[in-house]
Amino acid sequence: MLKHWPPLSALRGFEAAARLGSFHRAAEELHLSQSAISQQIRQLEDYLQQPLFHRQGRSISLSDAGADLYATVDELLLNLAAGIHRLEQYRKPNQLIVNTSPALARHVLLPHLAAFRAEHSEIDVWLYTSDSVPDMASQEIDLCLRDELSEQAHCHYQALFSDALLPLRSAQAPSDTRLYGEGLYDWSRWHALGKTQPPTDCKGFNFSDPGVLLDAAAQGLGEALGSWLLSSTLREQGILHATGLAIPGSRWGYLMHQSSQGRWQTQAFCQWLERLFSQLPPAPLGEHAR
Repeated sequence: MLKHWPPLSALRGFEAAARLGSFHRAAEELHLSQSAISQQIRQLEDYLQQPLFHRQGRSISLSDAGADLYATVDELLLNLAAGIHRLEQYRKPNQLIVNTSPALARHVLLPHLAAFRAEHSEIDVWLYTSDSVPDMASQEIDLCLRDELSEQAHCHYQALFSDALLPLRSAQAPSDTRLYGEGLYDWSRWHALGKTQPPTDCKGFNFSDPGVLLDAAAQGLGEALGSWLLSSTLREQGILHATGLAIPGSRWGYLMHQSSQGRWQTQAFCQWLERLFSQLPPAPLGEHAR
């Protein structure tokens, strides 16, 4: 990597002259004098120790080295402009950053975000999804909404929903095909609590994400052990049907950092969340749900 970079102003002057084919037009665009543009180009050529333009009277054309540099500088300035423009999203005064899992975002929050927007159109929700629980102390997150959360320093925890796991399938799913998840979504615990014998043939698809597991069941690929909460919309739409015993699942809740507790945006979203989860049908623990 270069220890010393040429001045950005010289690169901007070069890019404009190369793109417009004229020192005069480049000077007009950048609100500089033509002599200033010429001096920037000469400084750049001295720095690189090779000519960047062929000069014939008042006309100019790129040398081979100049054409090569122009392709690089054009991409550099474009990426720089895009990067600076992206920073605008951090200046939104009413922005609320909510971390959650991809599964909860897709299957629970997305179907209801339009209703939240109708109530609070002035709040810009930034839905930041991740597989792992973030460190609320080091990351700029207002709210973390997930299952099986542990206490974190300087955060308030609020429980929202006690989930259940139960067999789910679509009408098109083959009766003898199972879909396998990981952790709680593996069938072994379901068989142990229900005191049933697991099948000897464990062939089928395996999924690490519980949201994708539900999507696969909805596509008719087989029967899945899925979350009552995550499957709520799919069941309401008649896409998935519960077919057996419901066993205890995760406990869902949120962590709110103390720096966000006083923000009215956070309070409004938490009140909406608590109302949303309270309106969901409770999980049918210990029952053969249908």
